[in-house]
Amino acid sequence: ALVPALANHPYRMSQGVRAYANRLSFSPGFGSLGAERLFTFRLAYHPNNWLGYEGSLDHNPAQSVHAVLHSVSVLVRHPFSGRVQPYAALGYGMFMVFPGRSLNADPVTKNALSAGGGLELFIRDDLALRGDMRRATVFGREKDREGVVTYAYLEQSIALVFYRAITP
Repeated sequence: ALVPALANHPYRMSQGVRAYANRLSFSPGFGSLGAERLFTFRLAYHPNNWLGYEGSLDHNPAQSVHAVLHSVSVLVRHPFSGRVQPYAALGYGMFMVFPGRSLNADPVTKNALSAGGGLELFIRDDLALRGDMRRATVFGREKDREGVVTYAYLEQSIALVFYRAITP
């Protein structure tokens, strides 16, 4: 087996509070951004048990335009014992919109803030199912108007999370 400790009991989990310190996680997933579908890839590092840094790349392949949201987030959690682990996330990134062939327009890049949280349901110590919900706020402008306008999008996703320990 790739992980010898899991050879005889593949779904057994270690007892006690879930350890996140010095762990790297990768989570591919899918969901929705507003009313359109979304594909997401996230990579996170946890320097200790309650704090994590996450980079994400989200792609929204809509009909007339394509959107990409890439961001860096801070994950905050209070680990519990058991399979269900909640977390909160706060991030900053860039929201890029690429017009399709039917529109005669230039690509647009705008600043975005995201906030939300989610739950991880651990299948075993190194594998979890993740449900995530965030509100992405994009800062833009309207044509022929002064000031900043915000656009809010609800981002929902479900993903598998693969955890690996990094020895310091």
